[in-house]
Amino acid sequence: MADTKVLVTGATGFIAGHCIQELLTHGYAVRGSVRDLERAEVAHLHAIAQRTGGSLELVQARLDAETGWAEAVDGCTFVWHVASPVPPNVPKDEDEVIRPAVDGTLRVLRAAVASGTVRRVVLTSSTDAITAGHDRADTRVRTEADWSDVDRSGPYPKSKAYAERAAWDFVRDQPLELVTINPGLVLGPLLHAERTLSIEVIRQLLAHEMPAVPRIGFAVVDVRDIATAHRLAMEIPEAAGNRYICAGERLWMGGIAADLAAEFGPRGYRIPTRPLPYPLMWTIARFDKTIRLALTMVGVLPLVSADKAKQELGWTARPARESIVDTAESLLRYGVVRRRAADNRAHTP
Repeated sequence: MADTKVLVTGATGFIAGHCIQELLTHGYAVRGSVRDLERAEVAHLHAIAQRTGGSLELVQARLDAETGWAEAVDGCTFVWHVASPVPPNVPKDEDEVIRPAVDGTLRVLRAAVASGTVRRVVLTSSTDAITAGHDRADTRVRTEADWSDVDRSGPYPKSKAYAERAAWDFVRDQPLELVTINPGLVLGPLLHAERTLSIEVIRQLLAHEMPAVPRIGFAVVDVRDIATAHRLAMEIPEAAGNRYICAGERLWMGGIAADLAAEFGPRGYRIPTRPLPYPLMWTIARFDKTIRLALTMVGVLPLVSADKAKQELGWTARPARESIVDTAESLLRYGVVRRRAADNRAHTP
């Protein structure tokens, strides 16, 4: 497989790093795109390549510019389009998120078609393109046949839905295969010291930055399992033309906090477990932009089915507790969350 080259966009991202590791571990050559070669933090990617003995090269290409994409896809057989803007807070203008997501996706797809070598694109979408904006009274389990109601969705879910729709519309008349992976809340270990929005819930709980726990629900999935899903979607011929929800256990944030408290409480970490009343959360959101982003999620437990991915891809998800604990351990390992003195003593040889 070393002669099969795969482009992974947004190579420095949390999911992309694990995708690159998955590809290199399975013998594929990888080319990764980054926004700025001179400023990108890529030491962890080169370390993975060295450890696996794999072939990794990095090129410069941005979602908001045409330059670089022809060179990025040149000679590649597959493209994993992982890159997408993720807002750290509610943007003043939703187009700040939507336009880069849609336009960037179309740039990658046009370059893939023009290359003459790319056979299939695996696009990282989200369950947010499926579950957002529906009436709270509608408690049907969502499948790949569903789409979010964009008229009632926030900027990020809207960007994921629009970008995925644009991708399916584009390939309809093109000699290019498309598969989309739609993850839930992606947790799992960091590969280096970074702050990424998908694991912010674990960071804030572990660092005791929340006074209590809001009633927000997630369909949790491990980043390592998402990387595997991308590979299976690339390798299995019958996957072409399909969407795949990849999400595991459904948990309220209180359940996540309970798992963290059970594991890290004895090690000196004060994990909040009391419920946070909505009025208090609303008050905090006036000053905390991350909390403000979560207001629309209160009281909603995503109901999605990953049966299609399990049946057609042979995909499986590891237990949520493993992902939760591994996420927290990596936050401590890389110093993103300060290790408690009691924990240092417990781990002193």
